[in-house]
Amino acid sequence: MLRITLTSVAVLLALAFAIGPLADAQQAQPQPAPTWKQGQPANMADSTLAPIAQPPAPKAAGEIPVDKIKVPAGFKVSLWAHGINNAREMVWGDKGTLFVSSRVAGNVYAVVDNGGSREVKVIAKGLNLPNGVAFRNGTLYIAEVSRITKMVGIEDKLDNPPAMEVVYDILPRDLPHGWKHLAFGPDGKLYFNIGAPCNICLPPDTHANLSRVNPDGTGFEYVAHGVRNSVGFDWHPVTKRLYFTTHARDWMGEDSPSDRFDVVTRKGQHFGYPFCHAGDMLDPEFGKGKSCNDYVKPLIKTGPHVAGNGVEFYTGAMFPAEYQNRAFLAQRGSWNRSKKIGFRVMMVTIDAKGGVAKYEPFAEGWLQGEEIWGRPVYTRQMKDGSLLIADDYAGAIYRVSYSR
Repeated sequence: MLRITLTSVAVLLALAFAIGPLADAQQAQPQPAPTWKQGQPANMADSTLAPIAQPPAPKAAGEIPVDKIKVPAGFKVSLWAHGINNAREMVWGDKGTLFVSSRVAGNVYAVVDNGGSREVKVIAKGLNLPNGVAFRNGTLYIAEVSRITKMVGIEDKLDNPPAMEVVYDILPRDLPHGWKHLAFGPDGKLYFNIGAPCNICLPPDTHANLSRVNPDGTGFEYVAHGVRNSVGFDWHPVTKRLYFTTHARDWMGEDSPSDRFDVVTRKGQHFGYPFCHAGDMLDPEFGKGKSCNDYVKPLIKTGPHVAGNGVEFYTGAMFPAEYQNRAFLAQRGSWNRSKKIGFRVMMVTIDAKGGVAKYEPFAEGWLQGEEIWGRPVYTRQMKDGSLLIADDYAGAIYRVSYSR
């Protein structure tokens, strides 16, 4: 019996000596770099630049310094709703409900206006980066990373939401740039983006594009190619052309490449990614042997790393006449830059020939020096012509009104 015991001990010791170095080696192996570091040059390996972390919870009303938001003379900003974790894209229901997505929290909210106050209800939760929401004929459509679903008759069932029905569920599953903007076009089709699954790479045709499907999920087709990451677009009220923002690649410098604002003039156009950035800068790896003249030039360069999100053309009657058909661009703001830029809502005035007559600030103040307290991401016009601005960092929605 003693010999058996000693033999067992010897075997156990041998195993321990054999497994120990293997375990140590596994622990010593470097962890894979986060996806946002992909494309970072070796000489910037020690850079402290990193995406700005989302707060764990939305700010309380008393913590939101609305008075710091600056707008043109005659305009006024007020806090319309708060306590909406990571408030992102907004869309109106037919009966006056505002539906709000949350990319990080994985929720979709319904905001009910009770006159002097707003009530926030969670109507869907546990979703996979549900950034995009669209509404038509009593039905709410929601875009996650790899699928589009719908909730039929949702406005009559806010306290007992209907089941989510699948519209289209064969989209790529990559998480980097997998979140989507979703909107109905003038043709009645659902439009959305499919971002590049990387900072910089040669993506398959299934990525880096703008696409569309019919509301029943049939008829999938690509609208534009070479679009690295667009999470905001809208159609000009007169020309019906599709205008969109695009986030340029990171780790190519403080001031380049610029993000961009573009227009689709015909189906199938290529906007340059990953070969050419900002219309005039060949990528150091993927641009070899290419020419920027082979791709669509940006309508305007909106600035380096400003992270343009929402696009909305103004059609209301409250603002002065010169605001008609201007585009509001909500810029979430930079992280891949030592001196921050963005964190504002800009305006673009399109001239009669389709060019840009003006590119100017409309609302700013979320960035104070190098400190931020909020990040504007999307706008949504109200029926009275005022403008809502969603702030995903503070978890709030502001209302901008005008008084003559």
